[in-house]
Amino acid sequence: MIRTLYGRLALVFAALTLVCGGFTAWVYMDMTARHQQEVLQRLSKDLAGHIAGHTDLVRELKWNRPAVDDLFHMLMVVNPGIEVYLLRKDGHVDAHVAPNDHVKREWVDLAPIQDFLDGGRLPILGDDPRGDGVRKVFSTAPLTQDGTTVGYLYVVLAGEAYDQLAADVWASRAYTTAAWLTGGLMLLTLLAGLAAFALITRRLRRLTGEVAALEAGDFQLPEGAPAGAETSPDEIGALSRAFRQMAGRITAQFQELRRQDSLRREMVANISHDLRTPLTSLQGYLETLQLKANSLSDRDRERYLDIAVRHSRKVSKLAQELFELAKLECEVVKPQEEVFALPELVQDVLQKFELPASRREVTLTSSIDARLPPVRADIGLIERVLTNLIDNALRHTPPQGRVVVEASVDAGTVRILVKDTGSGIPADKRALLFERPSPISDGRGRASGGLGLLIVKRILSLHGSNIRLEDSAGPGAAFSFALPAA
Repeated sequence: MIRTLYGRLALVFAALTLVCGGFTAWVYMDMTARHQQEVLQRLSKDLAGHIAGHTDLVRELKWNRPAVDDLFHMLMVVNPGIEVYLLRKDGHVDAHVAPNDHVKREWVDLAPIQDFLDGGRLPILGDDPRGDGVRKVFSTAPLTQDGTTVGYLYVVLAGEAYDQLAADVWASRAYTTAAWLTGGLMLLTLLAGLAAFALITRRLRRLTGEVAALEAGDFQLPEGAPAGAETSPDEIGALSRAFRQMAGRITAQFQELRRQDSLRREMVANISHDLRTPLTSLQGYLETLQLKANSLSDRDRERYLDIAVRHSRKVSKLAQELFELAKLECEVVKPQEEVFALPELVQDVLQKFELPASRREVTLTSSIDARLPPVRADIGLIERVLTNLIDNALRHTPPQGRVVVEASVDAGTVRILVKDTGSGIPADKRALLFERPSPISDGRGRASGGLGLLIVKRILSLHGSNIRLEDSAGPGAAFSFALPAA
């Protein structure tokens, strides 16, 4: 219990309640005592003066002992709660009616007496001759004769009898009831605080349960999770909403990672198949040449060598694309941006494909806006993008078809479009076209897209752009991307 947040809060609150309750009780008792002292001293402030003014306590600069004795006995009978003393002018206790063993001080500090006579702020506490170190409220008056101060009449207003009576009253039923009520109030406060903490921490416990459920569910949000159910505007509500948003993002990221991992495994399987086929053919033709070198005609030998070279080039191209894609995925390649004229780059790339296009009987043209501004990008990487797109378009365009490269200005950017008149891409294959080598076949056993589109997507993402497959009303496929104008 003590290890939980609720247990610790309850323990701290209980300790604070007890400390604050005890301190409050002490302050209340101290204020009550001071209030009683001030009331008593104000009420009896002039008592000593009246006694000194109506009694002949000094004769010939000496104490009038008979008058003193009569006064002491009379006052003790009239008000047994007070104690009367005669002090010399130096503060020495010279006369009293208490038993000798009850008087523990022979001297009284004159500073409080002088403060009282000067009209100081009440209550003023003075020494109690019957208590060693005890200070009580008093009334005092100087005793003079012919203008000479002989001593002081010192009246302790709360003597031993008063203290005994006060102790009895404190132990009475009224004060006992008050003490029980105070204790009950503290207990009620404690219980109310514990209930409030239980309500507050209940929401935290619910949030902790959701965290545990997320972890137990392999970072998958459980079915029917109350997303956004916490509507309270306080900190716990904000924390709960932030957690649910974070959990949603984590779940989406985990699902995306699993999807990417599945696509990666499928891509590896496809690439392994693409590698295995030409390697098997290459190995077969080379073994045939080795075993039948003397029996093959020159024509067959040349044909076998051409096939072996073609397959070796295919394996080399695939290995080069894999290496290039790996560098792009690991962010080894950094774009070296510069300003260049896009029409010149397009013409250079088209010239590289003039001979392959002629052999395939495909028309290769361009349509470039005359107002086209220069662009800012890595010219080598953009050349690779155009090369991959045009190569894919040529490979999937039948004879007598066309491949067109268009460039135009679009809202401060330069938009490039590569389209062909081939067989196009089925709708159910478009979603994953840029995620892995496409399984679309052109009828001759070759996959369309392949690693080339993955390389294109990664290069454009390094430039802050993206490759798009446009919806085309006619036959074929159209790919577009945009570059920032310089």
